[in-house]
Amino acid sequence: MAIYYLNMKTFGRSAGNRATSAAAYRSGERIKDERTGNVYNHARRTDVLHTEIVLPSRFAAQGSQMDWARDRSKLWNAAEHAESRRNARVAREYAVALAAELTPEQRLGLVRNFAQELADRYQFAVDFAIHAPKNDPRNYHAHLLATTREVTPDGLGPKTALDVSGPERERRGLGSTVQELISVRERWAVLTNEALRAANVPARVSHLSYAAQGLDRVPGRHLGHPASESAAHVETSGVEPTSAVMPVATAGAAAAPVPSTPVSSSALGALDEMQRLARDSWLALRRQAVGRSQSTSAQASAVASQAAPTQSHDASGPTQAEHAGAHVGPPSDHGL
Repeated sequence: MAIYYLNMKTFGRSAGNRATSAAAYRSGERIKDERTGNVYNHARRTDVLHTEIVLPSRFAAQGSQMDWARDRSKLWNAAEHAESRRNARVAREYAVALAAELTPEQRLGLVRNFAQELADRYQFAVDFAIHAPKNDPRNYHAHLLATTREVTPDGLGPKTALDVSGPERERRGLGSTVQELISVRERWAVLTNEALRAANVPARVSHLSYAAQGLDRVPGRHLGHPASESAAHVETSGVEPTSAVMPVATAGAAAAPVPSTPVSSSALGALDEMQRLARDSWLALRRQAVGRSQSTSAQASAVASQAAPTQSHDASGPTQAEHAGAHVGPPSDHGL
């Protein structure tokens, strides 16, 4: 029977993730990362049924101006070059289960429609790959890898609505990111059911938990695909692939859904984003607190100087950390 599965996650540079690596793995291609010189070679994969890059509909008439974004290597190297922070998020992924009851053409149409809706909604590029089952013959699934920046004829532009937080979200008049992600989960259920209905398949799926559906059943556990990017062969500076293996963070592993019960809650699919939002809020509060503390200290020092003008001051200058420009603050973003 058809199942519902949609998992969203981000790829953070501080966790060792690379957009080029993720794209090569999912597409079954060989891509060189221009920043590091590493080459991620997955050309031997035999389970990749279809790959395609989808751009916002408004560029349909742009012709060759958008050819750069339709080139997988250029697109994901641009995503890496666009970020200067060592803790930057370089890509976002939606992994979805595809109903085995649909034909290959129907599954492709479903994924393509979903990718187009996402691209039009957030103005990013979506690079999707449909994978065949490896163990369970019903386990068709797709990975939709999206840029964290809006795509334009001149390259990647500002961060998408999903990748801004705090004051910037307020400035743009954006709502809750968590609610955005829950809405995307719901939209995938709607599109899947429309495809099932058009195929005369009676099964239906829901993004809601069993409890929300009024069903007295125990949710199952999603089991990911045993293969992961940690088995990716990596070439360096033109050297052909050898037995060398470059470990990549498990966050970049391919998660292939298996027939199981739906996830326990629609909010669980947005867990990563909820954690990121909580952390961003904490960072904002900390920066405000540090700013107030520094302002208060400066005022106190000024008062003390006026009250005791003959008092000597340490003129030793900035500390080594200050001189080196060391960042003082919370740990870096781990791609949550």
